[in-house]
This record gives sequence, structure tokens and C-alpha cells, in this order.
Amino acid sequence: MQPVRALFFDVFGTLVDWRGSVAREACELLSPRGVAIDWEAFADARRDQYQPAMEEVRSGRLPFTKLDALHRRNLDVILDRFGLNRIDESTRVELNLAWHRLDAWPDVAPALARLRAGFRIAPCSNGNISLMVDLARRNGLVWDAIVGAEIARDYKPKPAVYLSAAAAFDCKPEQTMMVAAHSSDLAAASAAGLRTAFVARSDERGPGTGERRASVPVDVSVGSLTELADRLGCG
Repeated sequence: MQPVRALFFDVFGTLVDWRGSVAREACELLSPRGVAIDWEAFADARRDQYQPAMEEVRSGRLPFTKLDALHRRNLDVILDRFGLNRIDESTRVELNLAWHRLDAWPDVAPALARLRAGFRIAPCSNGNISLMVDLARRNGLVWDAIVGAEIARDYKPKPAVYLSAAAAFDCKPEQTMMVAAHSSDLAAASAAGLRTAFVARSDERGPGTGERRASVPVDVSVGSLTELADRLGCG
């Protein structure tokens, strides 16, 4: 086996708490405007539009479109569904930027610092580059590069996203490892030739709702990024 030289990370759910953060941002922005709804349900509804929007690009029905723009289309749909058409444009802009203000899980920043001592590291996300930069700056994450959908001009789980990440680091696919909390992401990465590590995020969609263990074969399975750093020998 080729030694692993680079680690690529899924972001939404694996590194950051999208549900709690989007719910918080919506509450902070809309409560002063007299809105009282189930904030977690609002966050879930936004996330439920995520894959269908990207499938428009993956299928070729839409040209490549940055995730920020897809998120904005989704937001307008969800506001209509929640009876919030009265929300003004400036508030919609801020609501859409909530995805740039997500909070990392507590283990992420210290574990990534350890992992970076032994490997090149980068996010391999469907999020656009400016989104990844803002999340890194907000949460104190230090990357060697940012790869993923905007580089590949396509969305995971298309093979081009994983392969372009490996190529950007001058690595063969088998010299890289995809780290994610979602079995479907890891299955696609493995099919593209990458090695894989599953990180459990059991509370991703609320208490006890995330994946506790991978449903596909993986090279490494851990309960946290701290454990991954331990398993990979990063002191």
C-alpha cells in the first residue's frame, strides 16, 4: 500500500455543526422581525434542499453553480414554505451567509493541528472556496489548501471531485484519505481509489440522529477527530 500523504475532509456535519448553527443564525436574524418558528425544523428544511439542488448540476440540468448561489435558491423556497415571503432582501442575504458562520465541533481545531503535523490537509467539500475560507477563519482551522467542488466544477459524489483533490497535491488517489461522517461520501471516495476514514457524528441532525458507524467498508473508523489523530500516530 502507498503511504498516505494527504487527508481530505468533508466539512458540513463532519467538521461543523450545520444544524445548530443555522438554527441559531435564523433565530438571531428573524426573531427581532417578529418571527417565531421551530428553528431546528427550519435548519433541517434548508439542509433537505441541499442534495436536490446539487443534483441539478450533477445531472447537467444546470451549469456549475457555486453552493452559495444554490443555497440562496433553496432559501427562497424554504421561506415561502414557512410563510415568510415578507422577509426583505437584506435579511435574505444575511440568512444565506449563515452557512459562512457555522461552528466547528469542539474536537476539530486541536485535532486538525495534530493531523497537519503529519499530513497535508485540506477540505474536500461541496462548499465554495469563500465559504471554506470563512469557516476556517471563524473556527481557527489551518489548511494547506482548499480543494473540492469549486476546483472540480462538479459536486460530490462525482469522482472528479476526489480525483482533482488528489491531483492538486500531486498524489495518486491511494496516497490520500477522505475523512467524513457520511458513508455515501466515503463509498464514492473509495470507488475513486482514495483510502477512507469514518468519523462518527451521532448528533449531526439532532441527538442520536447521525451515523454512529460506517455502513460501507472503510480503512479507519473512529469516534472523533482526536481518535483519528491518535490512530494515525500524530502526537
